[in-house]
Amino acid sequence: MSFVLAMLASTAMVGPQVPDAAAPSGPAEVSEVVVTGRVQRLYRTRETTVGKGPADPLDIPQAVTVLNEELYRDQGARDAADLYRNIAGVSFFSYSGVTFRGFRQATGEIYYDNLRGNPFIGFSVPQLFNIERVEVLKGPAGMLYGPGSPGGLINYVTKTPEEERAVNATLVAGDYGRRGVSAEATGPLDSQGRVLARAGAFYEFMEPFRRNTNIESGIYDAGLTVRPADWADVILQATRYDQKLNGNRLRGVPVTDGGDFLTAVEWNHNEPGDHLDLKADVYQARLVLRPAEGVRANLAVRTFEAEERQQYHEPRGLTPDGLRMIREFRDQARGTEGTALGGDLSVETAALGLKHTVLAGFDLYEEEAGLFSRVARTNVLPLSLRDPAYGASRPETYRFNPPSDTLTRTERRGVYLQDQVALTERFSVLAGVRHDSFRDESLNRLTGVRTPFEDSDLTFRAGAIYKPRPDVSLYASWSEGFEPQSASSQDVAVGGPFDPVRGEQIEAGVKVALLNGRVQGQAAVYEIKRRDLLQDIGRDPGGDGRNDLAPLGEVTSTGFEAEVAADVTPNWVVTAVYAYNDARITATRAGGSLDNAVGDRFANAPEHQFGFWTRYEIDRLGLAVALGGQYLSERVSLDRQRVKPYAVFDASVVKRLGERVEALLRIDNLLDETYAASGFTRTSGHFPGEPRSAFLEVRARY
Repeated sequence: MSFVLAMLASTAMVGPQVPDAAAPSGPAEVSEVVVTGRVQRLYRTRETTVGKGPADPLDIPQAVTVLNEELYRDQGARDAADLYRNIAGVSFFSYSGVTFRGFRQATGEIYYDNLRGNPFIGFSVPQLFNIERVEVLKGPAGMLYGPGSPGGLINYVTKTPEEERAVNATLVAGDYGRRGVSAEATGPLDSQGRVLARAGAFYEFMEPFRRNTNIESGIYDAGLTVRPADWADVILQATRYDQKLNGNRLRGVPVTDGGDFLTAVEWNHNEPGDHLDLKADVYQARLVLRPAEGVRANLAVRTFEAEERQQYHEPRGLTPDGLRMIREFRDQARGTEGTALGGDLSVETAALGLKHTVLAGFDLYEEEAGLFSRVARTNVLPLSLRDPAYGASRPETYRFNPPSDTLTRTERRGVYLQDQVALTERFSVLAGVRHDSFRDESLNRLTGVRTPFEDSDLTFRAGAIYKPRPDVSLYASWSEGFEPQSASSQDVAVGGPFDPVRGEQIEAGVKVALLNGRVQGQAAVYEIKRRDLLQDIGRDPGGDGRNDLAPLGEVTSTGFEAEVAADVTPNWVVTAVYAYNDARITATRAGGSLDNAVGDRFANAPEHQFGFWTRYEIDRLGLAVALGGQYLSERVSLDRQRVKPYAVFDASVVKRLGERVEALLRIDNLLDETYAASGFTRTSGHFPGEPRSAFLEVRARY
């Protein structure tokens, strides 16, 4: 709570803010001009849409983090995993999955422009080329978004056409054979600015530090905005994603129970011919209406189709001598089609002498996901940890087990209503309710057996906001969320059907935007309870060869988070995040326990997380230097193996080469620390962090 008290103390000392228009003449005017320019480059924004509609984060009674494009360009971020260090309470788990306020969060909690439909299915990680900003809403969001995990959600806001003409081009080259090029152009197509367009293309190739791996990524993006009236926008977008990840369907590197790697972090269980290829097409259309002051409407549809083909060697544990890894070969094809439709209406009105901001909306999502898989264990040779002989094991000699072929259909439909009431000029309250209906069906395409399940649920949200000043917000909130059990878990043969997993959160905090927004920060304390997680009970009462499941308990996650971004001087900006989390079992049924929580703590849930980034600009040299770092405390893997704490540091230098060109030199893992970014299982080992690497990026804007 010391951070909260410090923020409140600084609020009292700073005093009321003077509007720009009232600023005195003379030298103060020069100072104000410099500050205004610097504020435009601050690593935070004053608006977010994660609350369903443009809003100031100070008016949202839950912790919200917004990362803008300038931050991740300065940090040289390539994909979503490069951003987690900037978000308090979020850390890497595996692939695109994260640990979010103590709970494992999967790709289902990834949104684009507030709609479901993540094209990076399976084991691919979202890319940032066509992303304008990243918005993170902490805690259960069931009232706004429907089914989801209780830790929070990530919303990617995509780039749309801009009103000013601009052309950007970037060249990059670095360690591990990294080389890439990207370009984008945007601006009006007519003299009245009624039709705006954007087009972009991205290509990159590299060979990461794990043996036999290379990555080839392409993104091709186009958008069109039509303004039939000043109060209406029609936005059309189309995107193609193309990824070829050779040898890159990665698990970890084996470790001792103490968390020490048993071999070099470059070791890979995959053969040179193993691959994971992803192709995805995304189409999106939005209608944004502002017919009157205080009225805003939004209607959007998003559809995508993604195919992922992979062949890889999966680790199955060490041989008795501990010197070789037993493997199996997996041949898999995934195909997913999804369509999301959503709409909302926000109206500011007066009733009973009070100002109301009423939000009403709906959303629906339908998805079909197919998975064909066959596994070979016969004739698959184990691989040495110390001296791996790649190529000795040949897939053409493998004998496959009978294949599986499943199709999962998902339907989500929800309607919601929320009212935020200003009781006084400084104090407001919020309450919302949502009704969801959902239907899941798992179809075995080889046997024709179907496992359907459907249900409905109500979720609520309430909060209060007190603003002692316009740039300070004190808030408290209570929110709910739920997650339907998987379709395969609803079979009566395993004890189903089961109620959804439920979560609720109590949170209180403070948000500030001091000194005309030059200091933005937030701090929060929270408690999340998650109930009715399913567990295999280890018995088969029905004698059908499948153990029954049961909802066995409750996990409580408590924590504290703080984030700050400040322009210390016009040339010096600092960001820092800290999170404390304690996720523990607080209730179980007799004879039961919860996997992934042995020893009271969930896997890959650090008790302490710290990250910072600071950048200083030397105007006379046209130079900016930056330093960043991240620390995660000790964790445990899914199988209770120790995951050691680590601290890594990064640095970058940006040099202006003229008015329109600049060069970025970036060095990651400055001290070449060997560490585990995440723990997984005893069989798969830990995911090693990337060794020291560097790249040079040249950017031009016209």
